[in-house]
Amino acid sequence: MVSLLNDELLDRIADALTDKGYIVLEDVLPETLSNALLDKVNHSPVESFRWAEIGRGNERVREQEIRSDRIRWLNEQQQPDADYLEYMACLRHGLNRRLFMGLFDYESHYAFYRPGTFYRKHLDALRGSRNRILTTVFFLNPDWQQGDGGELMLYEEDDALLEQIPPRMGTLVIFLSERFPHEVLPTHKDRASIAGWFRVAGSYELP
Repeated sequence: MVSLLNDELLDRIADALTDKGYIVLEDVLPETLSNALLDKVNHSPVESFRWAEIGRGNERVREQEIRSDRIRWLNEQQQPDADYLEYMACLRHGLNRRLFMGLFDYESHYAFYRPGTFYRKHLDALRGSRNRILTTVFFLNPDWQQGDGGELMLYEEDDALLEQIPPRMGTLVIFLSERFPHEVLPTHKDRASIAGWFRVAGSYELP
């Protein structure tokens, strides 16, 4: 797989995470990979995505008043999932060399939102829990227009709005998991993305 993760881009990501804790990138994955991921979503029946739940471990429950998307975990034995996970492994190694973050493991799932669905404001990890260190969100929505909804809203720690990010095809968002509350606004058309989390050694728990 041809990777666009060169040293210049890795330096840019590392600098942004150090300075402000997040970065929004456009078209940094190979176009062939982005299109293959989109094609997989488009040709997967809705039934292959399970309803998303909240909570952890045995306390996971479905709460559609909080999140109403469907998810499907990536499979490293299948393409194009394997190529996406390889890209994220390159990102992990590059950030560990630059920031000594100790990132060890990565998990990710497709998220599929039908019209009217959403995910209320939440944190991916409680401060100090170390179960999720760095969050990634990659969008798979070509021809997304203003008014289609489904924006990713990123907030400061005091809940002040920081960024409103349209879920346009090829956009990759990376942010510190413990620092930024975020939400997905109700979408007015089908919306697809890949959400993922880097962890440190000794920490592993599916959401």
